[in-house]
Amino acid sequence: MRIPHNEPLASGTLEQSPERRCILTGDHGSRDDLLRLAISPDGDVLPDALARAPGRGAWIGTSRADLETAISKGKLKGALARAFKGATLTIPLDLGERAEVALRRAFTDRLGLELKAGKLLMGSDRIAENARGGNVAWLAHAADASVDGSRKLDQAWRVGNDAEGTGLAGTTLPLDRAALSVALGRDNVVHLALTDPASAARVNLPLRRLLRFLGQGETNELDEGGGPAAAAGPSPVTNEI
Repeated sequence: MRIPHNEPLASGTLEQSPERRCILTGDHGSRDDLLRLAISPDGDVLPDALARAPGRGAWIGTSRADLETAISKGKLKGALARAFKGATLTIPLDLGERAEVALRRAFTDRLGLELKAGKLLMGSDRIAENARGGNVAWLAHAADASVDGSRKLDQAWRVGNDAEGTGLAGTTLPLDRAALSVALGRDNVVHLALTDPASAARVNLPLRRLLRFLGQGETNELDEGGGPAAAAGPSPVTNEI
């Protein structure tokens, strides 16, 4: 198996993500769910979808609609001014759109890396076979996938993991088949699956941020024991910006 350049090998245990404070609401949440806003040396406020940009930053845990309302009413400007003690900052009026584009790109780029690493499955028949055999850790469907096709794969996934009667089901992605096909360089990508929990965790990180920003539901995956992943417990809180 080829490991993507600069991609560390995943260990069997995933570290618990520290918490961050949303500057708009004051609520705390996992940094894996919140969006980081990076502050450039010139004071430009920009989305940092991967939370890796150097320098100063601030975190928000709101939807795009709430962020745009906060921008229009001056609330984001005030929150940033308090966080950075009155520093002169420039907030683009289209910050919400820029953030959504960046989050979508982070998610599709991650899918591309998993595809190159041989972890991503596509095609209903191939996914169904692996799902029934208990070899699927994460399942997802395009936004315009047929209800019947998604239902059949969800059922195969439950059967393969002795989870019949539970609510285990694939995640409906905020991308249609055309967008997925372009992102992955394949024709008619409707359903996706990942074969190991570490890959699922890597893909779920940008997906969780994207879904939260869009005001949509949560992702679904299996834990390393083969069952539906349990909700994470409290994470350590830090006031670090």
